[in-house]
Amino acid sequence: MSDALTEKTFRFELVSPEAILASIEARMVIVPGEEGEFGVLADHAPLLSSMRPGVVTVTAADGTQRKIFVSGGFADVTGTQCSVLAEEAIDVAELDRDALAAELADLTDDLEFAKDDAVKSVHVRREIDILKAKIDIAEATARAA
Repeated sequence: MSDALTEKTFRFELVSPEAILASIEARMVIVPGEEGEFGVLADHAPLLSSMRPGVVTVTAADGTQRKIFVSGGFADVTGTQCSVLAEEAIDVAELDRDALAAELADLTDDLEFAKDDAVKSVHVRREIDILKAKIDIAEATARAA
């Protein structure tokens, strides 16, 4: 990839219901789109995509990288901005494997109690899928360290 492509910056914002997690100038952003990951550089064609649980990787203007887990949401891309509206977002470095494993055990128990309630069962299964994605990412991060 040409350095000229990755040197140009654009505005990146990541917002969750709890807070604005990022509002910076970025060189590149990788988004876990519903149909697969996609990269965003300056002057990207307009795009609106839903997101699956995964990691948003942001390369800031100074070259530093930040990885943020999102449970889902939407990414809105223009030539000058990438806005991520996340249902839930947390820095990958803050994922605690033991706490996540305990939460998964609790949700597995909840699923047993929800077996006669189709709506609750679907909700609990989605939460389990999100927790499993968090655990996978936390384990991959620990192995890479």
